[in-house]
Amino acid sequence: MLEPLPLWPDPELSKVTLRLMPTKLPSATAVLVLPGGGYAHLADHEAEPVAQKFVDAGINAAVLRYRLATQGGRHPGMIHDALRAIRLLRVHGWEKVAILGFSAGGHLASTAAVHYDTFGGFEGDDLVGKHSARPDAAVLCYPVIDLAGNFAHKGSAQNLLGPDATAAQLQALSNANHVTASTPPTFLWHTNQDAGVPPENSISFALACRKHRVPVELHVYEEGGHGVGLADGDKGKPDLPRVAGWIDLAIAFVQRHLNQAKETV
Repeated sequence: MLEPLPLWPDPELSKVTLRLMPTKLPSATAVLVLPGGGYAHLADHEAEPVAQKFVDAGINAAVLRYRLATQGGRHPGMIHDALRAIRLLRVHGWEKVAILGFSAGGHLASTAAVHYDTFGGFEGDDLVGKHSARPDAAVLCYPVIDLAGNFAHKGSAQNLLGPDATAAQLQALSNANHVTASTPPTFLWHTNQDAGVPPENSISFALACRKHRVPVELHVYEEGGHGVGLADGDKGKPDLPRVAGWIDLAIAFVQRHLNQAKETV
């Protein structure tokens, strides 16, 4: 396994790293994986094991360990991390980049998908203006989408924005509200038994994609709770064969849309 690369030159951000999965693939496509953890920690079972699945399928992959509330991080630091990571992958020669996130990492991935322009011009990033930060596809795995409504994940909201966030700030990062025709093609999956982040989060984003004619694929599985990852019984997580099929569907979606994006450059 390659050593993680520092994302920023600032030594105070040394814990923010990008780990490129070792490959010799000729492909110019890549997936950036964002593990979940409520913006308080990062779940290892949603990191390198998932990235390796894409490498095995012929797609380059990297894992971003973005800043966290428990390390003093707050918005917009996390989205700056994600957008710089996309640019760095393009510097590396991987021109077409999909972003994939779980739970709070799914919220961060959806923020990149809808707000890549809003937060993409961060003047502290020396790659701004040299490489696009817009992902070419998004994979949102039981994502936090709503920070303000009936299905909001309040823990993620508080860790991201602090305990005194205003209604306007919460609405600004309830990302189904901000889908446009420019949002990249999006694959979403959830489980119907998810009590931590209800499936209405994925459903609302999928409906917003439909409204704006963004290519979208949504799967809501009957069984399984929150945080199941690959759902293959690894690392103490549930073995749910029907749910475990999500990764093959997501890989096919990413392959299809990254190849289409490549052809239209």
